[in-house]
Amino acid sequence: MMYTVGGTLKIMDSSTQTGVGQESHPMDFLLEQEFNLPTSGEIRQGWIVEKRPHELLVDIGAKSEGLIPNQEYDKLDQAVRDDFTVGEEITVFVVNPEDANGNVIVSYTKAAEEEDWKLAQNYLAEKKAYTGTILGFNRGGVILRMGQLRAFIPNSQLDSSRFPDRTINPERLQKMVGKKLTAKVLEVDRQRGRLIMSERAASRERRESQRQELLDKIKPDDIVDGRVINLTGYGAFVDIGGIEGLVHLSELSWKRVKTPADILKVGDEIKVAVLSIDPEQQRIALSMKQLETDPWTVIESLYTEGQLIEAIITKLTKFGAFARINDDYELEGLIHVSELAEGHVNHPREIVKPDDTVTVRIIRIAADQRQLGLSLKQVDSIKYLETDMAMLASN
Repeated sequence: MMYTVGGTLKIMDSSTQTGVGQESHPMDFLLEQEFNLPTSGEIRQGWIVEKRPHELLVDIGAKSEGLIPNQEYDKLDQAVRDDFTVGEEITVFVVNPEDANGNVIVSYTKAAEEEDWKLAQNYLAEKKAYTGTILGFNRGGVILRMGQLRAFIPNSQLDSSRFPDRTINPERLQKMVGKKLTAKVLEVDRQRGRLIMSERAASRERRESQRQELLDKIKPDDIVDGRVINLTGYGAFVDIGGIEGLVHLSELSWKRVKTPADILKVGDEIKVAVLSIDPEQQRIALSMKQLETDPWTVIESLYTEGQLIEAIITKLTKFGAFARINDDYELEGLIHVSELAEGHVNHPREIVKPDDTVTVRIIRIAADQRQLGLSLKQVDSIKYLETDMAMLASN
């Protein structure tokens, strides 16, 4: 017997049996096809059988081909449409098993979305970071593309390093559009179409990984590049590639520094030497002055005993006054109370006060002890007449 189904000629042999002494019904093959009817929401593998200007026909193993209609097809990216070729295997989502015209309506986009929802769920379960392109923004955050899905990253979940002054505005968010961003999935709600991600979580994990890698690699006396990220009264915090180190106030320079802000500002790119590492506390002590010439190692080539120099009084104590030499190195020396003036002096304040600029004579250089002895009393001493005359002659 012959039957025509879906334009295909079917020939049935009435002698075919399904059991001993039992003939199959000539319409049994139609019943077999009914078992393969698609259902709404089903995802199927198919093969492209015809590519039309505004539609795509896909063989999904049913009694008729699936149709990707023009309403969807024309909205697909041109590159995607160009890649479709007859015979190619694709995944589709069954929208309607049979419309008013008897067509099986399928969707390429919805199938891709379903796969992307599964992908998002896997990223959440495995706590992996995803890198995608920022498609747009609103006042609350940015939109990240994840395949066919649109993930939302709230402003509170953006990496704070993007906004050093903590100001997030539309202008700054606009500049992020089109750029790549790496984030971790925080929430997947397929029913509500809700996909929330966090750049901050991904950045924190990346920094922790970089921090541990750096801690394992660096050692004392290494010289590394860094960026100043914060200034306090006691020092400067420097990012040296994913981990913060502290340059204490005393390690900023051989010169006297009152506050870090006197010589640094946030954002400065600097080189620092590693002083010490505490792996357990993940603390690193850094130094800038270790990269400068230690003036005490060259002081004897800079100054001589008996030399007259200009200095600024910096501090008064019972036993004398400290004075900073007014030159590039700004070394401090002590004017002992007995060297402030002829006769007895009860307290240095009787002779000098802080910030006074004075001319002093170097009377002692002890490089090994990092000490410099100065004198006000001997500035006009005849003892150094020949030294002064020689200095005048050389100038």
